[in-house]
Order: sequence, then structure tokens, then C-alpha cells
Amino acid sequence: MIDGSDNLLRLRELAGQFAARGRVDMALAEFRQFEQQGRREEAAAGLEALARAWAQGSQLLRAIVACKELLRLDPQHTRTQGFIANLYARYPVQPQEGVGDQVSAELELLPEREDPVAVPIFSMLGREAFVALLEAVEVRTYVSGQPVMREGDPGASMFFMVEGRGDVWRLLEGRGPPEGPVVVGGVFGEMALITEGPRLATVMPSEPSVLLELTRARMLELSQRHPLVERVVQAFCRKRAADNLLRTHPIFAPLRFEQRRAVAREFQLQRVAAGTTLLTAGEMGDALYLLLRGRCTPYHVHPDGHETPYPVLREGDVFGEISLLLDKPVTAMVRADVPSVLLRLDRAAFERHIFSQPGMRDALMKIGNERLKRTARLLAERE
Repeated sequence: MIDGSDNLLRLRELAGQFAARGRVDMALAEFRQFEQQGRREEAAAGLEALARAWAQGSQLLRAIVACKELLRLDPQHTRTQGFIANLYARYPVQPQEGVGDQVSAELELLPEREDPVAVPIFSMLGREAFVALLEAVEVRTYVSGQPVMREGDPGASMFFMVEGRGDVWRLLEGRGPPEGPVVVGGVFGEMALITEGPRLATVMPSEPSVLLELTRARMLELSQRHPLVERVVQAFCRKRAADNLLRTHPIFAPLRFEQRRAVAREFQLQRVAAGTTLLTAGEMGDALYLLLRGRCTPYHVHPDGHETPYPVLREGDVFGEISLLLDKPVTAMVRADVPSVLLRLDRAAFERHIFSQPGMRDALMKIGNERLKRTARLLAERE
């Protein structure tokens, strides 16, 4: 007969085997068999050992999944989520009001892949907020070909890829070919936490996948008790959008990695109401804008007052850069058609980081002149 200590040792060994393999699905299936056999306490002990092993092995997302399964078996359990928080929460206590700027700056230094600080929405929090967020996320499993989200559908949550792989497609409105896949440790859908709007891409698992989901409703509920949660989410969304723009836009292509990181810190998240004028023709442009959510229309105002619209600006479009590049007044008005969310890089920051680089001014003025000519041709065709 196996006594309690031998059984506990065996469970720890089993948990260690699953942890070494990094297989969440196999681990959950094994311990659910224990539960079905009436060995609920053994299943809970095994899950606790597994969560601790993954947490100590810099596998935060997998540790959270094991902890969530443990909480399903024992909703009153507190020991394991506290253990994980002690390893990963940046602050031992909740930061005081006013440290949001510090948190936002520290967020820029976080690495992209999974390690003790690779999930900033968790790791930039105090211990209590970390535990509350851990308890708020939900585990989701998907089979190959079962979409996690669809482009154009309303979005109200973000996802963390714990295990598996998801192909990303952007097909509506000519948005282009498939994007790179979401792999283990990847995060997607985060803009849905800070603003309402349609999904900008379809994510389709190409193999069985395990994810963690955080809904906007749960995030807002958490933020009532832990305001830093919402500030960290906004900082994370701003950073992700700025990084993508700096990687893909030709204006920023000549910058070195360290320079792009410096520029990324200058972007600000801005919300505007429908009808807000963002650029005024004849005035010097004050900023470069990246439209994250919503829709804006650029238009030309003729001397007699009638307007000629240009193609509508949608999520992912950049505007305002021509005035900055050429140091000339704005040539077209831009107005928000609906409530919108944008990233804004003001003129002073643009000049400080971009035009200060040797050779950049001439290269960028060439880009600006080419775009100005295209705009003139478009206007001529519409008149």
C-alpha cells in the first residue's frame, strides 16, 4: 500500500515530467482522469506541483493554466496564485497613485518573448492586482481550423497563446496577404480592451491550441479595484502599435533598433470624438497620426466652400506626415467620422528623433514630395 508521502512524491514526479515536456493539454487530461476516478485531492496536489514547476521554469502562461484548473477544483485555494505572484509581480505591494508614467517607461524595456517579465500586463502589477488578474482570465482550447476570432466581428477580449500556433489573416478591404503566425507566448486582440470596434484580423489555429482570454468587462471590473491594470493595458497597446508602425513604415526604416525604441516612447494614445478635426488645411501640421480604431476622412475645401473627399482612412493608416516631412502647411483637412483612437507623435518629437539623424532630412523630404505629388494627382482626378 502506498502511503501519503509516497503518493505525493509520485505526483510531484508526474508534474515534473509534464512540466519538462511543456504539454498543457496532456497534463490537464491526466489530472482530470484523477478527478473522474474520485481522486480529487490527488488531482489538486498534482496541479499545484505542476503550476509551481512551470512558474519556477519561466513558463508563466502555462503556470497560470495549471493554477486555473486547480482553482476549478478548489475555489478557496490561495497558496499557488500567491506563489506565482511572488515570482512575477513587479511590485510587492500596489504602487501608489502617480506611478503610471514610471510603469509606462519600464514597459518599453520588457522583452518580447516569454521569461520572468515577458507578459507585461501581468508582470507590471503589484502582487494583489496580479492575483486578481490571474483569477480573471479564462482558459480556452481550440482545435485546428476553429477560429479564435474573425476579422470584422465585434471584439471584446484579448488572448495569450499558451500552447499551439495560430495563422493570422487580414483579407477585408484589401488589407493584404496573411501575416506572420501567433506562436507560444504571443499576445493578440489587445486593442479590444481599450476601445470597441471590429476585429482587424482572423486568427485560425493550425494545430490544437490552448489560450488565455481576458475580456474587456473583466478588465474594467478589475480596474475599479486596481487602477494600474487599465494603465498597464493602455501602455501595452500603445507600445505594440508604435513598434509595428516603426517596423513597417518607410519613414522609420533607416533608424537603428535603439533609435526606434526611443521614438516609440514618444507616441501618445489619443481618443477623439466623432467630428473632431485632426488636421486643418493651411496650418502647419502638429503631429503624425496612426489610426488604431475608427474612421477618418481627409478632404479638400475649395474656395467656394464645397468639399472634395479623398479615400477614407481606416485602421492602420498613417497621416499628417507630409507636413512634417516638408515643413509645409497641411494640404487637406482630416476629420474623424466616428469616435476614434489614434497614436500621436508630435512635431517636436518627430524633429528631435528623425531629422537629427545624418542624411535623414533629404531622404524623407524625397518621400514627402512623392506623396504630395500623388495627392495632387488624386485631387485632379476627383475635380
